[in-house]
Amino acid sequence: MDEQRHDLGAAFGRLTRAMIEAETPVLRANEVEMWDYAVLSALEEGPAPTQSELATRVGRDKTRLIPILDRLEARGLLGRTPDPADRRNRVVALTAEGRAVVRSCRRGIRTVEADLLAELDPGERSVFVSVLDRLAERVRHRP
Repeated sequence: MDEQRHDLGAAFGRLTRAMIEAETPVLRANEVEMWDYAVLSALEEGPAPTQSELATRVGRDKTRLIPILDRLEARGLLGRTPDPADRRNRVVALTAEGRAVVRSCRRGIRTVEADLLAELDPGERSVFVSVLDRLAERVRHRP
């Protein structure tokens, strides 16, 4: 029976592509791109003490992160302030408007997720989301 199921990588890849495609209109409606949303979501957890740490947090190379930060800062969605302990560093934090954009995106994304999971019964949905969250947290904290 195990031979008949999809490989996990293939299954996750297919789901990821479907979710990105379904989420794109939600993000466009909020005038953000996928990487913008990743950055804003990461900052929802709290300010990043350095741009390098933020790059690590979102899995984006620092040099590719800078134009994203520039764009989001120009829109007033985040701010970068000098670190009082080391003026070479910039602390990156969400603004109130940035938080509002994250909340709006997340509401739309939750609707997309509900549509995807609608064919599962409530127990399956709960288990799927719980296990997926645990796995995501586990790999998130790996070096």
